[in-house]
Amino acid sequence: MDLFDTATTGRHGTPVTTRPGPGAPLAVRMRPARLEEVSGQDHLLVAGSPLRRLVDPADEWARRAAPGSVILWGPPGVGKTTLAYLVATSSGRRFVELSAVTAGVKDVRQVIEDARRRLATGGEETVLFIDEVHRFSKTQQDALLPSVENRWVTLVAATTENPSFSVNSPLLSRSLLLTLRPLTADDVRALVRRAVVDERGLDGAVALADDAENQLVRMAGGDARKALTVLEAAAGAVLGDARPDASAPATVDLAAIERAVDVAAVRYDRDGDQHYDVVSAFIKSIRGSDVDAALHYLARMVAAGEDPRFIARRLVISAAEDVGMADPSALQTAVAAAQAVQLIGMPEGRIVLAEAVVHLATAPKSNRAYAGIGAALADVQAGRVGVVPAHLRDSHYAGAEKLGHGTGYQYAHDAPHGVAGQQYLPDELAGRRYYEPSDRGFERQVAERLRGIREILAGGQGQQR
Repeated sequence: MDLFDTATTGRHGTPVTTRPGPGAPLAVRMRPARLEEVSGQDHLLVAGSPLRRLVDPADEWARRAAPGSVILWGPPGVGKTTLAYLVATSSGRRFVELSAVTAGVKDVRQVIEDARRRLATGGEETVLFIDEVHRFSKTQQDALLPSVENRWVTLVAATTENPSFSVNSPLLSRSLLLTLRPLTADDVRALVRRAVVDERGLDGAVALADDAENQLVRMAGGDARKALTVLEAAAGAVLGDARPDASAPATVDLAAIERAVDVAAVRYDRDGDQHYDVVSAFIKSIRGSDVDAALHYLARMVAAGEDPRFIARRLVISAAEDVGMADPSALQTAVAAAQAVQLIGMPEGRIVLAEAVVHLATAPKSNRAYAGIGAALADVQAGRVGVVPAHLRDSHYAGAEKLGHGTGYQYAHDAPHGVAGQQYLPDELAGRRYYEPSDRGFERQVAERLRGIREILAGGQGQQR
């Protein structure tokens, strides 16, 4: 069944049609009409999945086995509303949409009562779509419970907030939680290209220049709705300009995209030199403790639509490589930033990234742990490994004691200061030093403690020999 041939109901119960007119926004006109057009959510639409049973039930049993309530969690512009439409229209069910921003308890109860009455009189089933359900109060969410329990409606709720914190436990426990993935650059690019040529979209009236397409995809940040909105504005501008040959497609170039959003394009190619140059300058500014320069390059990456998860990964590496043991909490901050960006997305994620950048750039620096593992790997790769000392070998299997495994091993916790004076490195590497702490930050304390530890270890090794 075609999505655009099915009658639905608007946000307050007034009948509307899902076939958008020519004046409808491009993002609405290009809403996928079938599952095959949905991008980036293949993990939710595999054969036999709960969502596919809702959208495309093969038989009555499949429909009954489908969940009665679904919460779609994901960032803006990834297809939550689209999937809700498909749930309703592909199976011929009535579609009612409420916005949690404008609807009250009265609206919710009215829709539910209407759906219940239709079911009782043999009418069609109702899919109730609630956008931004996290904005509903506890009372409003509680009003949904009877309809979900009794399947008077099939509830599809959408949220950009973590449902564990924004949705009441009773409603959450009665719903199937499905997480939508952010759209990749390739997903958005494919949607933009389809909108340019599809008769529902621009129908070939414009041609999109390569640099304009790249800027559009970067600016969208994984939000398909944003990409199509900007494309529509740019296309409208160039189609309105006087052209010498009106029969030929108008070109949407980079300047048109810039005019459409009143933002100058950041010259930043994620697959070219600019990408690597900016990232390199970003990391070197953090290493050099220039917090202002580091924030500048962070801003350039954010403005250009760089994947925030990539930025966060670079910060985790920088925390371990450049800050290291001079401030071990820097790694905790970087990892927390990476997790937070994954949780909240953009644009708020830029605040988290900035906090991590400030911490790393202003922290004392030491690359001694990084240098230490490098030196150890160099020895191993050069064949300088030796055999494990007998007193450190596993002694828990039968016959190990006869081989001398574990003989003479000293349990560190029984020794003064928790350090047993014995040899741990193989004989060929005895006395080798891989880690030499600096005198900066927390590592100064590590250096003082390490001197004492190594004196005890060296004394024990002398006794063993």
